[in-house]
Amino acid sequence: MPAYADPTAANLNNGFVVAINIVAKDGEAEAVAEILENLIEPTMAEEGVKFFMPYRSPSDPNAFFIYELYIDEAGWDAHNNSSHFKSAIEELLPRVAARERVPFVPFVT
Repeated sequence: MPAYADPTAANLNNGFVVAINIVAKDGEAEAVAEILENLIEPTMAEEGVKFFMPYRSPSDPNAFFIYELYIDEAGWDAHNNSSHFKSAIEELLPRVAARERVPFVPFVT
């Protein structure tokens, strides 16, 4: 029996995940939130994207987490090369104190 019998969970466990932690500079959190929110629609429209969801910490308004799920690593590469991502990063990077991107692949099926 597979670990994820539910087809939705199995689909979410199949792909290439990128976990991103962002800490906004003081006074820049609202701008960072807006940039991330504006990335949702064009990113979700990408062919290689399964899911893109930014989160914000309720205890630290400068802290953000983004969960990205791609069909495969090529989907992530395509996202990184998209015009909307490049534009967003150009706006985002001067506003952040820290940014960490860590890729993951499933090991349990």
